[in-house]
Amino acid sequence: MNYTASADLFKQAKEYIPGGVNSPVRACRSVGCDPVFITKATGATLTDADGNEYVDFVCSWGPMIVGHAHPHIVDAVQQAAASGTSFGAPTPTEIDLARMVVEAVPSVEKVRFVNSGTEATMSAVRLARGYTGKKVVVKFDGCYHGHADSFLVKAGSGLITLGIPGSPGVPEEIVKNTLSIPYNDIDTLERTLRDEDLQIACVIVEPVAGNMGCVPPKPGFLEKLRELTREMGIVLIFDEVITGFRLSYGGAQQYYNIMPDLTCLGKIIGGGLPVGAYGGKAEIMNCVAPDGPVYQAGTLSGNPLAMTAGIATLKLLQQPRFYEQLEEKAAAYADALKRIASATGIAVQLNRVGSMMTGFFTEKPVTDFDSAMQADAARYGQHYRQMLGRGIYLAPSQFEVAFISAAQSEKDLEKTLKMTEWSFKKLLEK
Repeated sequence: MNYTASADLFKQAKEYIPGGVNSPVRACRSVGCDPVFITKATGATLTDADGNEYVDFVCSWGPMIVGHAHPHIVDAVQQAAASGTSFGAPTPTEIDLARMVVEAVPSVEKVRFVNSGTEATMSAVRLARGYTGKKVVVKFDGCYHGHADSFLVKAGSGLITLGIPGSPGVPEEIVKNTLSIPYNDIDTLERTLRDEDLQIACVIVEPVAGNMGCVPPKPGFLEKLRELTREMGIVLIFDEVITGFRLSYGGAQQYYNIMPDLTCLGKIIGGGLPVGAYGGKAEIMNCVAPDGPVYQAGTLSGNPLAMTAGIATLKLLQQPRFYEQLEEKAAAYADALKRIASATGIAVQLNRVGSMMTGFFTEKPVTDFDSAMQADAARYGQHYRQMLGRGIYLAPSQFEVAFISAAQSEKDLEKTLKMTEWSFKKLLEK
């Protein structure tokens, strides 16, 4: 493929934007190449500045569950834009989307919209601290909850990809109130949460880890987490920015039938536009200003375009058998990938939950941060470059999730499987 136009755009971008990108993983450094610049997307197809087309498995990092530029969503946003793009005042669409979220997500009684997943998680933690009067936040190694100061401790995703252990600019006095413990380790979990001297305000967790690659919870892990937090009076926060409306219409909490106290949402509820949300029990949410003393605000929160896109997307997700069909497609595709790996002799551990999956280039099962770090990132980089050159757009990091969307056709998946088999064989060549 020819990447001349993308190369020129990247050169220009680096003059004005740090690293030439507005989010670090996009620079593609860990996969050993420069990024392609996307100019158009329709359905499951991306088109770059050179006119190259790709089958998309990134889905804008999750939200494009019904595909890109879905006509129902585009029409709704165009109509909304004709009436104005931002008012900084309440709108009817905020109520409509809030009602849909409350009706869909089992544990959410009230919801507050923000502009990103990072805003949602940092606001939820502030609320948990205000509600409990305690300071300490417990998170899990390899789970990423956005780039707020208190979360950049053993975080996943971009930090892993770039090999950065934390971040300069984060004051030690903030970090000292964040504890990071191993994901899926019930013994450490119980020992930590039962230590009353720690004064733990909340535990925040990705119910399915999606930022060290897809790592499902072990049987009993989420159940024990819910049991302990309830017993110890600790607020349990599910970061469902990725899993919300992805694993089921009610998210991971409906999928696993475990109810947190607070839930963070993003991605899909904006239909591709910037949005986030946090919600939960009315008793806790009533502590948020103006009803309560915990302050949080945002000029663009509840933006009418984002609300409209979210409403249109959620209506599409309500179609009969939407999630059943997505599960069938993802399961069949994952089974085919496993057969290819077995037939070619490549060492790959494929983790999947619903339409989220990651193929780790390692012989051992991946169940937590340490085992994820055993994956061969260099081999993934070679695989990424080979697939990109054959028209398959994967995440530019071994430690991210591949997403299946409703827009990917049988032909798209068959092409991807064929190219995967070719790529795996190339990886084994001496």
